[in-house]
Amino acid sequence: MGKKNRKGWLGVLRIALMIVAVFSFVWFAIPLSLSVSLNIGNVTGLAVSVLLFFYGLFMPWVHGVMNKWRRHKALRFLHWGILGAIALIALLVVIESTCMIVAANKEPEPGATVVVLGCRVYGERASLSMIERLDAAYEYLTEHPESKCVLSGGKGDGENITEAECMYRYLVNKGIDASRLHKEEASTTTRENLLFSKQLIEEQGLHPVIAIATSEYHEYRAGLIAKSLGIEYAAVPGRTAIWLFPTYYVRELYGILYEWVF
Repeated sequence: MGKKNRKGWLGVLRIALMIVAVFSFVWFAIPLSLSVSLNIGNVTGLAVSVLLFFYGLFMPWVHGVMNKWRRHKALRFLHWGILGAIALIALLVVIESTCMIVAANKEPEPGATVVVLGCRVYGERASLSMIERLDAAYEYLTEHPESKCVLSGGKGDGENITEAECMYRYLVNKGIDASRLHKEEASTTTRENLLFSKQLIEEQGLHPVIAIATSEYHEYRAGLIAKSLGIEYAAVPGRTAIWLFPTYYVRELYGILYEWVF
């Protein structure tokens, strides 16, 4: 490839990177304008978007500096360290994403006990993420009328009722028989959701195999916790709204890494 053609392709690449960065920044910023609080997911997404934009803008200068480092004996380690860190992060993202996809497609057997993991309630109103989980549970319960359901979640800040009560009202209003629904109203974390639900299932004599109804990105980590508690499980994944997915997906990458390490 001639020098002129190479320069032209690099120019196209730089513009493409900057366009992608702007699009990504807006995608991660949208939830902040729609009442989603700042968290490690959107902070990371916004920061990476900014870095990608400036990398595209100053690509020749960046490559020049990196080449100087590579040739300099004292700075060579820094050069390869940066490239190695980027490669490691990319590998972790690929592995974790693969785990998420596999876990979200782990189909439950007929008659499993559905356990819906609670999330944010605004006063007495279900959040979008909760509705997505409940709709997934509703679909499974409708297709498997023999199945029972545990609604798991206590009351947090800004919530006038427990998450379990909010979920109970939603499913009853959609036509699920109240006798099929069991409320677990003490939990405040995913581990407590599953531990307390397991205890309730044993007390009520429900089917011991559970189908975890949670957001698709959360199925893998929830499954890890279920496995650590000796629970046989499968997935009933809710589908996250496209404008929310990047923020929660990136946040979940950190959550999975934490679960692996600690």
